[in-house]
Amino acid sequence: MFEVAELGNKISSEEYDKEESRLREELLQLQQDLRLAKFPVIVVFAGVDGAGKGETVNRLSSWMDPRWLVTNAYSDPSDEESERPEFWRYWRDLPPKGQIGMFLSAWYSKPVVDHAWGRIGTPEFDEQLARIQGFEKELAADGALIIKFWMHLGKSQQKKRLKKLENDPHQAWRVTDNDWRNWKNYDGFIRTAERTILNTSSGENAWTIVEGEQSRYREITVARHIRDAVRQHLKTWDIEQKVVAEALKKRAEEKQEKDSQIVDPKQVQIVPAPTRTILSTLDMTQQLERPDYKTQLKKQQSRLNRLYREAKARGISSMLVFEGWDAAGKGGAIRRLTAAMDSRDYRVLPFAAPTDEENAHHYLWRFWRHLSRAGKVSIFDRSWYGRVLVERIEGFARNHEWQRAYAEINSFEEQLVEHGIVLMKYWVHITPEEQLERFGEREKIPYKRWKLTDGDWRNRAQWGAYEMAVHEMIERTSTRNAPWTLVEGNNKYFARVKIIESYCKQLEKTLGINANDKDD
Repeated sequence: MFEVAELGNKISSEEYDKEESRLREELLQLQQDLRLAKFPVIVVFAGVDGAGKGETVNRLSSWMDPRWLVTNAYSDPSDEESERPEFWRYWRDLPPKGQIGMFLSAWYSKPVVDHAWGRIGTPEFDEQLARIQGFEKELAADGALIIKFWMHLGKSQQKKRLKKLENDPHQAWRVTDNDWRNWKNYDGFIRTAERTILNTSSGENAWTIVEGEQSRYREITVARHIRDAVRQHLKTWDIEQKVVAEALKKRAEEKQEKDSQIVDPKQVQIVPAPTRTILSTLDMTQQLERPDYKTQLKKQQSRLNRLYREAKARGISSMLVFEGWDAAGKGGAIRRLTAAMDSRDYRVLPFAAPTDEENAHHYLWRFWRHLSRAGKVSIFDRSWYGRVLVERIEGFARNHEWQRAYAEINSFEEQLVEHGIVLMKYWVHITPEEQLERFGEREKIPYKRWKLTDGDWRNRAQWGAYEMAVHEMIERTSTRNAPWTLVEGNNKYFARVKIIESYCKQLEKTLGINANDKDD
């Protein structure tokens, strides 16, 4: 595999100067074209120590406009990064659409080093590569162009290169004892590198192996490849956007026609789900009377206070996700939850339509960036499930986008749980009749009137479609490690107590506390 990068390819200084001038001009123009095209370019550099990864990135940075270019280099995770899932820092640093991000020592670095030194076995290594491949496929499916360079040197070439750097007073700092240790294990690294490239090369995310012996050759080779890849992606993107524009136009016309038929949204007859769903199985008659509610609420809040403080002491975070019908009582349940906690230890994160900054990234980016540090509680009022609910029903996401979201969400939640985060997902369910009654109450009460919008009435008109979407959401994302808790919400008292109690049970399970060990 690597023989092709040990041929001694070189470029003369005259040819380099000529090509450099042309490439700089072309890359600068492509940056402007990219800004209009609105997709991100992610350039990953990996490979042999001393093969010129950092120098090549520096050269590219000097050729391109720094306003639309960001470089990210990683070392050992900081405390802030260690307290979140491994990929948090990579999601955080993803470039927005229209920009180029260059990544050094990124998501390939630790798995490769650990496997080359035998710290992890091949099965675990392959699992980590599979996660990386899934990460890259998610980004590529969302339109990102991913370019990956493996910078290579033969063993003798690497030794020569390291010695040359070491003997240069201005470059000696680049060579560390670790570089020489890795050189002694060269064959182990090459075996790992070969497995990495074979396992993580796909049509849209293939590796390019670059001969790194001569700086002029590698810099021109990398720049040419970036230029050609961006040009090709721009052509493909342009064709796809024409198709998307037609589809969006048709969808807008259909929605306008449908909305025009609604004279008074309050009079719209609900069309029920065509088949029995998981929500149909809930006993919506369950309730608590106010005296019992007050007793149970106080008891569960006391229990929660004790448990969440213990979780905080152990550095265990929680993420609570609230989804449900309009007027289902999510806000009230959240207020009863937070009443049992110190306000310094939790954050309530309400999510509505994405901002321009959020729209410039993969839809999961805005949720990844809000993951809390160890011991904190994050409460999501609406969440990433909007992709398979409102975005699906209202046509904000195309069919293939929301259909692939189930796998993307499962992967996201798997990483949360693997990191030790307590993840609770609540669907708060009410009947159409109960919702209509609550809408009426909101209209009558001045301080609640702001909660009721025309959008709520439109959503109600599509009750059956939403119920089918909820059913499929639960079917495809209620996993063993991240199950849904379905909450019968017609009686707010019952729903609030059930939510707090279920969270307490999960905290007890995570903390290894006997459920019968209760406060006096």
